[in-house]
Amino acid sequence: MAKKDYYEILGVSRNASEAELKKAYRQMALKFHPDKNPNNKESEDKFKEAAEAYEVLSDPEKRKRYDQFGHDGVKNGHSGFGEGMSMDDIFSHFGDIFGGAFGGFGGSGSGGRQQRRVNRGTNLRVKVQLTLEEINTGVEKKLKVSKYVGCSHCKGTGAEGGSAYTTCPTCRGTGQVTRVTNTFLGQMQTSSTCPSCGGEGQTIQHKCVQCAGNGVVKGEEVIPVNIPAGVSEGIQLSVSGKGNAAARGGVPGDLIIQIEEAPHDELQRDGNNLMYDLYLSFPDAAIGTSVDIPTLEGKARIKIEPGTQAGRLLRLKGKGLPTLNSYGKGDLLITINVWTPRNLSRQEKEMLEKLQLSENFKPAPGAKDKSFFDRMREYFQ
Repeated sequence: MAKKDYYEILGVSRNASEAELKKAYRQMALKFHPDKNPNNKESEDKFKEAAEAYEVLSDPEKRKRYDQFGHDGVKNGHSGFGEGMSMDDIFSHFGDIFGGAFGGFGGSGSGGRQQRRVNRGTNLRVKVQLTLEEINTGVEKKLKVSKYVGCSHCKGTGAEGGSAYTTCPTCRGTGQVTRVTNTFLGQMQTSSTCPSCGGEGQTIQHKCVQCAGNGVVKGEEVIPVNIPAGVSEGIQLSVSGKGNAAARGGVPGDLIIQIEEAPHDELQRDGNNLMYDLYLSFPDAAIGTSVDIPTLEGKARIKIEPGTQAGRLLRLKGKGLPTLNSYGKGDLLITINVWTPRNLSRQEKEMLEKLQLSENFKPAPGAKDKSFFDRMREYFQ
């Protein structure tokens, strides 16, 4: 017996859009759904026929072959729908058209497919404050966390003394209870979590006396955490499975670690670079000197050239912070500041007044030092 034309089955034109195909198939599926037509072989055949037509026409490649060669073009190309297909095949393949539960109808292909709920513990969040030295090298922190842990008395099962789990009599192990109402489309089914077993599909014969059947109790755990070098303020790290334990042996949550930076006494962070303000006396800036600069690895001695101007920017390459998950490091940028004394002795004032008359202590006509922004521009070029 020759098969019907797929377009004719769905009642659409040969140039129907994807949306039109989907709408037509949904209407036919609702019309001939087995739950609306129980024990009706003709309706079941039409339901399968519509599913086969939609399975081919909704796939651009299969539809192209069908348009060119008819049923012969997709004889070996579709997913086995047709003579040997089951209702389970159809519901699992096209259930998404109706939002997961096919059309909201009961019977085979809908409510029974609900999966039992898997318990999952909640995530925990903690803040960890790091110094710049710790950020520079990376560090292991041992965090003492208050959390829900598995009950040691029942080993997290929630059952007392090896008491067995039994299938929930309310939902018969599905974890879902259903309610059927009559609508103009027929009987419609809605599903909700079983109130007796909480969606697990099982109940405990005798609950643990320590955890009341939950499988978890309040406790503490010391968790070692390796924090990589180069992290920054606000970054969050996740440690899988170290959050709250889940009820009755479920999947534990995660531990979320939020990084905070402790302020440094002398250095300031700017991305991967470090900034330091160096204050020199006027004689040191004029004559030149050597000074110790704080770094994250200790002191570094640098030479100050004679005639160094206030605002000059010096760089210690590679003395900044490492880049997270990379091999690069920032620099230590040193801004020169010349300190002007506020209180002078009489002798100091007389000496400066003499120097004030010297041409060497007067700026040359038109002399202008580069601005801070000009020096920063030169540095990054």
